[in-house]
Amino acid sequence: MGVAKKITVLSMSSVVLVAVVVAVVVGVNKGGGDESGGGQISTASKSVKAMCQPCDYKDTCAESLSHANSTDPKELIKTGFEVGITHMKEVIANSTTLEQASKDPRTSQAYGLCKDLLNTAIDDLHRSFDKVSKFEPSKMDDYLADLKTWLTGVGTYQDTCIDAFQNTSGDAGEKMKKLLKTSSEISSNALAMVSELTSMLSHLDIPGFTQNKERRLLSTEYPEWVDHPQRRLLQSNPKPNAVVAQDGSGQFKTVNDALKTVPQKNTAPFIIQIKAGVYKEYVDIPRHVDNVVFIGEGAAKTKITGNKNFIDGINTYRTSTVAVNGEGFMAKDIAIENSAGAEKHQAVALRVSGDRAIIYRCQLDGYQDTLYAHTYRQFYRECTITGTIDFIFGDAASTFQSCTMKVRKPMDNQGCMVTAQGRKEKRGTGGIVLQNCTITAEDDVLSMNPAPKQYLGRPWKEFSRTIIMQSFIDKNIVPEGWSPWTGTFGQDTCYYAEYQNRGPGSDTSKRVKWKGIQNIIQEDAESFTASKFIQGDTWVKSSDVPYDSGMMKV
Repeated sequence: MGVAKKITVLSMSSVVLVAVVVAVVVGVNKGGGDESGGGQISTASKSVKAMCQPCDYKDTCAESLSHANSTDPKELIKTGFEVGITHMKEVIANSTTLEQASKDPRTSQAYGLCKDLLNTAIDDLHRSFDKVSKFEPSKMDDYLADLKTWLTGVGTYQDTCIDAFQNTSGDAGEKMKKLLKTSSEISSNALAMVSELTSMLSHLDIPGFTQNKERRLLSTEYPEWVDHPQRRLLQSNPKPNAVVAQDGSGQFKTVNDALKTVPQKNTAPFIIQIKAGVYKEYVDIPRHVDNVVFIGEGAAKTKITGNKNFIDGINTYRTSTVAVNGEGFMAKDIAIENSAGAEKHQAVALRVSGDRAIIYRCQLDGYQDTLYAHTYRQFYRECTITGTIDFIFGDAASTFQSCTMKVRKPMDNQGCMVTAQGRKEKRGTGGIVLQNCTITAEDDVLSMNPAPKQYLGRPWKEFSRTIIMQSFIDKNIVPEGWSPWTGTFGQDTCYYAEYQNRGPGSDTSKRVKWKGIQNIIQEDAESFTASKFIQGDTWVKSSDVPYDSGMMKV
């Protein structure tokens, strides 16, 4: 082992902040470690400068760390996170004042939503700090994956707050952008540090600091956060903790009543069996109500339905029939519907804002914005999702395997887009991957002449990322494939790729010629397989849900 690697390993063994490794390695690579050359720059300021080197907002980074006056990594990270948290708390306080002063219902609602979203972002900053405080070199891969996921979530929650002010009166949205400027830059900088570290370690090949991939794949051990919920979820006839039945044959008649019995920070699987029936209720699984499992009697028999929508005055985020905020959520053999209709515009059936969610053999029905894959890591297998405009959207790192996407009949003069991925941060983990899926339309749409224009997707945010591979694309998808958002927005910076697809709509020769359209090869496609993109081998594989970690046999 070379001198530089020895110094790096020793430094990494003594610190809890992964970002500081960037500072150490940068110092080593520049011949650092000798503070005697001039002495005009303090050790502390050099450490701050090195840590801020990979960041886009270097002035904000330096300012946020300047008050630490320390080279201690714990103190530096504590200071940086505390500054970000302080700024968010100030925004929350301002939101309360502005909400009370607002006379516009939508604007008032947006301020209220922002408070909830920013409190969740603060929670993600806290758990990110806790994660690096418990750093173990042998689990480096998993630690970095979690950190990148959660720090991406911090940014997504802030961006969702800003989105809440669309179609509100006055300049409330611009005010919120200004209020969030510093905290948004701090969270972006934190993600940049972790991303730089990931790239650096992959090239250094430091013994003891990356898991042996072969050993991990063959091991029967589970990561600490899987515990046992995923392991026993889909064993044949698992014993439910609660049974919901409209006919009174269960303990509860509504899903919400059953949910009230789930303990907070639940570590064991809490299985709720939902018997056949149509449940007209809005289900919200709160943050920290974890490892909830919904098992129905089949998507044709068990349905949860609602009709909240944007036109009736409700923010898109709040329109979901089922909202998942807890971690480790799983659903099997259930239909979830938003029946508001195309004329009501944004109307979400399912919103998933919890990490490591698995949705299996479910039917998700709506029109515009059916599935809000909001943030963190999500896995969908053998599901059917229907809709018209942007009916799979959000900034989660979401993998769909062997699912069917069906375009429904829109309103007159409306085009249809299957996806609208919302990655705003270029280093963010978000993206939509459709693997061995079927992209088609309902029969009445397939038979229309002329038919509404139907696209694979459009760039909702600047760094929108969607990969469609090994899938069947039907004739309903137009030859240009991808639709603009507004003007040329996102067309140079998006990442859209198609690989080894089939079907009459899969011909890429007439696709749009944006800079963001990628021509990928096998190696690129493999980076978007479930084992790598959502670290699925460490959590999906243990669930007994059908799962392909790599390229699929089609």
